[in-house]
Amino acid sequence: MVELGISTFGETTALERTGKAYSHAERIRQLVAEIELADKVGLDVYGIGEHHRADFAVSAPEIVLAAGAVNTKKIRLTSAVSILSSMDSIRLFQQYATIDALSNGRAEIIAGRGSFTESFSLFGYDLKDYEALFDEKLDLLQLVNEKTKLDWKGRLTQTISGKEVYPRPVQDKLPLWIATGGHVESTVKIAQAGLPIVYAIIGGNPRYFKKLIQAYREIGSEAGHASHQLKVGAHSWGWIAEDGDQAVKDYFHPTKQVVYAISKDRPHWQELRYEQYLEQVGQMVLCLWAIQIRWQKN
Repeated sequence: MVELGISTFGETTALERTGKAYSHAERIRQLVAEIELADKVGLDVYGIGEHHRADFAVSAPEIVLAAGAVNTKKIRLTSAVSILSSMDSIRLFQQYATIDALSNGRAEIIAGRGSFTESFSLFGYDLKDYEALFDEKLDLLQLVNEKTKLDWKGRLTQTISGKEVYPRPVQDKLPLWIATGGHVESTVKIAQAGLPIVYAIIGGNPRYFKKLIQAYREIGSEAGHASHQLKVGAHSWGWIAEDGDQAVKDYFHPTKQVVYAISKDRPHWQELRYEQYLEQVGQMVLCLWAIQIRWQKN
């Protein structure tokens, strides 16, 4: 089974023709309208990512998704991603269980470590605990997704003694995916846990991920997980236009702006040249803002 959808960070990149950017408030309202349109045209999933920067409008995807849940009927609604390392696992579960209620069973969570680090200092976390925070909070999130009444002894998280967590989702459990940029170690850990995986393909050749996906399924199977548990998602930048050549030309400016903004914080990123950009353009330009494809091995 293949599912097709779009996701966004609520980018506020300056428009090429005017040099002006939408305000955060305008972008957030646009996203609610996009969710409703995506539902009407039959897309399977709409995802919104969490950031805490001036160039992205959304810091609380769950609120925007909740607004989009009310006037939609079929589309699944997910974070893309929730920065689990700097969030409270219980609160995250409650927020998406609430979206599940509003949408009557269409909420999902994609959790990640976060490729941006602003949220750590903002919410009082130490970057030296980057990996340990994620692992512990993921364990707690999985536990609350399984059980209403919790007994939990935390090291970097709270200790919980016999407390019940509500609301519970409409679905038996909230679908939980784990996002990764393509690190081999992350792929191995996610496969061993039997959790669905989402690869963020934001540069380079997508064919590189084929071997990772094969390894994920083999390792997951060896760990005793059924094939229906080992779901794979792929996310990539893209743009839709009626004319492919024009789409390639139009998409260069916003892509260059985003890469430039990110490269200021990451010395290993370089300014995007048009020739490099063309090397990453496929035969088909497939999506608006971002495309998210998810499939399951039958």
